[in-house]
Amino acid sequence: MKRKRLFSIAIFVVLLFAIVSVFYKSGAGLPSSWAQAPKSAAKTTNIVTLPSPLLDGSLSVERALSERRSVRAYRNQPLTMADISQILWAAQGITEPKRGLRTAPSARASYLLKVYLLAGRVTDLSMGMYEYQPLGHRLVRIAAGDIKTKLFASASQEPIRQAPAAIVIAGLSNKAKNHLWMYLEAGHVSQNIYLEAVSRNMGTVTMAGFDPEEVKKALKLPYQENPIYIMPLGKK
Repeated sequence: MKRKRLFSIAIFVVLLFAIVSVFYKSGAGLPSSWAQAPKSAAKTTNIVTLPSPLLDGSLSVERALSERRSVRAYRNQPLTMADISQILWAAQGITEPKRGLRTAPSARASYLLKVYLLAGRVTDLSMGMYEYQPLGHRLVRIAAGDIKTKLFASASQEPIRQAPAAIVIAGLSNKAKNHLWMYLEAGHVSQNIYLEAVSRNMGTVTMAGFDPEEVKKALKLPYQENPIYIMPLGKK
């Protein structure tokens, strides 16, 4: 009899635990502070997965090198998501997932840069400032609105204002054991962007004649990030 009573209590406890678990997961019948909060729609829409990059272009490396020029004037034409995808992949895209190796070399594979996109006129992409995340080949919007105009105001270079988009390459000074590595890596990345731009009939120019602190302030970059290059992007 005693054993039967213990068995009944055990069954009751198991059933009670199951009911509480269901209610906890759904949030039904519980105080609002207990219920699981839904994911923010804003956070979801701030992540933009880019189209997969093409690995076989119609232009040879030799031809791209031959045609590479600094271009400071652009057609009044928006860029496409395919354009942006290719440019960012060329800059810092992952080419060996197992080790996380990228398109541009980095001393000891330390990857001391962040690449930002300032979108003005890009088809199917809201105006704003985005961080490129190589893992996942995606953009994360960190600021909405016409940030490119703020960049132009801080750097005072006409191609920034005219271009439909601009790339900002920033160095992670807190991560760099040798700051020279940071600048060397930025050079590798900028050349990749130049050559990819040629292959898509786009133009760009590397700009370093600006006050880094003013640009940093305009873009609200963290203290450890230092802008090295600005590269406006547009169709030729």
